[in-house]
Amino acid sequence: MAAGEGRTPATAGRAGRVRPDGRRAIAGRLSWGLADQAASSASNFLVGMYVARSLGLASFGVFSLAWVTYGVVLGVSRGLATDPLVVRFSGAPDASWRVATARSSGTALGVGAALGAVCAAGGLAAGGDVGTAFLCLGAVLPGLLLQDAWRFAFFAAGTGRKAFANDVVWGVVCIPALVLAARAGSVAGFVLAWGGSAAVAAGYGCLQSGIRPRPSRARAWLRGHRDLGYRYLVENVGVSGAAQLRTYGLGAIVGVGAVGVVRGAELLLGPFLAVLMGLSLVTVAEAARVLRQVPHRLAGFCLLLGAGQAAAALLWGAALLLVPDHLGEHVLGTVWYPASELIVPATLGVAGAGLGAGAAAGLRALAAARRSLRCQMFASACYAGGGLGGAAAAGAVGSAWGVAAATAAGSAVWWLQLRSALRARPRDPIPEVRTP
Repeated sequence: MAAGEGRTPATAGRAGRVRPDGRRAIAGRLSWGLADQAASSASNFLVGMYVARSLGLASFGVFSLAWVTYGVVLGVSRGLATDPLVVRFSGAPDASWRVATARSSGTALGVGAALGAVCAAGGLAAGGDVGTAFLCLGAVLPGLLLQDAWRFAFFAAGTGRKAFANDVVWGVVCIPALVLAARAGSVAGFVLAWGGSAAVAAGYGCLQSGIRPRPSRARAWLRGHRDLGYRYLVENVGVSGAAQLRTYGLGAIVGVGAVGVVRGAELLLGPFLAVLMGLSLVTVAEAARVLRQVPHRLAGFCLLLGAGQAAAALLWGAALLLVPDHLGEHVLGTVWYPASELIVPATLGVAGAGLGAGAAAGLRALAAARRSLRCQMFASACYAGGGLGGAAAAGAVGSAWGVAAATAAGSAVWWLQLRSALRARPRDPIPEVRTP
């Protein structure tokens, strides 16, 4: 939507109320978001389960180190490339969206190539199983980040069904790749299978969109959105960096097996962790639309998002407590027994993060990058401190409880900042849409 454009007749009435057809449109986009997250969650769970069962606790810990490092790189890509796209081009005219998407996806591809080279160099220097895993991660990072960029672009355009189809392609291609990796029986094989299948989906995204990524225009994209991009970069790296610090610290304090235990517990809560990781795919875009069309409903929209995610996480955690040991062992192998001890604190941690994510979506939609950065830095410091302090006190279980307390504190800060941002906001500004 161009700057200066007001409410559309299809979505707002005389009193600023969302009409039924507008509510149906929102529900439809959110439904595709849920479907996409279900596909992404299933794919992540499949990979984690297969690796855990095939390699055992120690090698699964090595794979988890590569996985967490990918999360850090993903945060860099999203902050610089795709978060500004969602904030400024959700619901934008098609021509503007296509230009922005070509540059945004090109930026993501460039980030993948640059940081992939760093990972490969680090892997060569480290040697051993960990070094080989990081060398392979460096090779597959460009495809992983480009695939993620297409998902953001499709949700910004309101075509979530394309993001869902792309994730389904990734999952389908991943299955035979994992079978081949299991025959090799190495961490490196699983990293290549996971990342290589993402590269296939990334190529399919080019066909879906009809857009060719333009890495040559990455500098123009970064320059045009530096007011948001660099703050989102720090914010996202704060999130993933805290997770990486906790993971590496847990391995150093307790042992690499403890990393596998924590990752096993996260797999059990995989559907909701996947939703939280991909939150801005759907909720930031929808919050931006609500802000443009019925701005006084933004707070209620964010509360519904956060409370819904927290309640769903609690219900899922309660269901996990009823899973018999023989079924859990069938899913995760020997990782099940230590991981099951972390279900309660891990569930509370995810519920707290889900509640805070509703407020985070609102701050992103408001383009309140300074406020969201402060919130994320506080939450990340609490996460790392709680996770490492708990590990030093009581191992993997203590780390999980420390993280649960940290997410509760972080959620409270997110909501306080959203309330302040809404009070400080001018009455009727229309968020800017601009071509980089």
